[in-house]
Amino acid sequence: MKFIVSTGSLLKQLQLISGVISTNTVLPILEDYLFEIKSGQLSISSTDLETSMTTSLDIESKEDGKIAIPAKILLETLKTLPEQPLTFSIDEQTYGVEITTDNGKFKLAGENGDDFPRIPVAENVTDINMSATVLNNAINKTLFAISNDELRPAMTGVYVQLDQDGTTFVSTDAHKLVRYKRTDTKSDTASSFIIPKKAMTILKTALPVEEETSVNIAYNTSNAFFSFDKVNLICRLIDARYPDYNAVIPTDNPNKLTISKSDFQNSLKRISIYANKTTHQVVLKITGSELQIFAQDLDFSNEANERQNCQYEGEDIEIGFNAKFLIEMLSVINTDEVIMELSTPTRAGILLPTSSDEHEDILMLVMPVMMNA
Repeated sequence: MKFIVSTGSLLKQLQLISGVISTNTVLPILEDYLFEIKSGQLSISSTDLETSMTTSLDIESKEDGKIAIPAKILLETLKTLPEQPLTFSIDEQTYGVEITTDNGKFKLAGENGDDFPRIPVAENVTDINMSATVLNNAINKTLFAISNDELRPAMTGVYVQLDQDGTTFVSTDAHKLVRYKRTDTKSDTASSFIIPKKAMTILKTALPVEEETSVNIAYNTSNAFFSFDKVNLICRLIDARYPDYNAVIPTDNPNKLTISKSDFQNSLKRISIYANKTTHQVVLKITGSELQIFAQDLDFSNEANERQNCQYEGEDIEIGFNAKFLIEMLSVINTDEVIMELSTPTRAGILLPTSSDEHEDILMLVMPVMMNA
């Protein structure tokens, strides 16, 4: 079997799906790309058995066939080659692969393409279409709040709720929570599923952001299928019950702080340098129209505080938070000012943008850190 393809085109497609491949896997073939040729189309697949990705491109070939090629050595070779046509010659008996360039030849050992794991096929699915920009925004605003605690598998992904009112994306690690709603993507039937963090991370990289691309999302009880351009990503859904996130969002928050996002974020970054390295605790003390941010690390006698002007409605309050969580949340809010709603020093704080897109509603929750008496 023989085919000709350009270096740049092939490298672009391989890099697009390379995030799926795991190293040190028990099955060596999972470290390969599957190349399948049908009627002048090269389809390339990668999988780790949980997440799979496929892309395709046009090539010159008179034969059909398949071969599994080691990903690492192929990628490293292509990255160093200038743009030129490459000729791949496959020995269908030994699965040897020979790559011919303008100036040389490279030989590597492939594997039988028939041994490559089967990529799941969309069966009995429900599907919706969503703008790539919308999906990208949802991922950017929820990814950082996903839990890494494998003892609570439901929280290691993004919870997606679809209904006639819109689509809601939720992520939480029990310390912080993000709820991102869209009213411009709706479904006739109410349903929900949990997409793993790895799939969301790969999507974030692969989704086109320059142009308005539509993403088709199909799902059944076990898998979700994302299709855009010539790319397909399939991921196994997390089979667990998501916690009732609405129950932890406080509804009565009489204290309302409005402040410049950049000033608040930069101040937190400075003050957190002096905070305890375990708790990252900073204390917000709000009196009248002044916010005081304070941190100390008694182990090293480090201490810092800053004052900022703010708009504030409510009673004076002193409350502790993990500075890292606040900084992460502020980094995904796009407005110049932010609103922080508070009730008591022991209840969660709510972080909101001062304005948003008419189809967008974002709420972020952060649990307080108990202050030392």
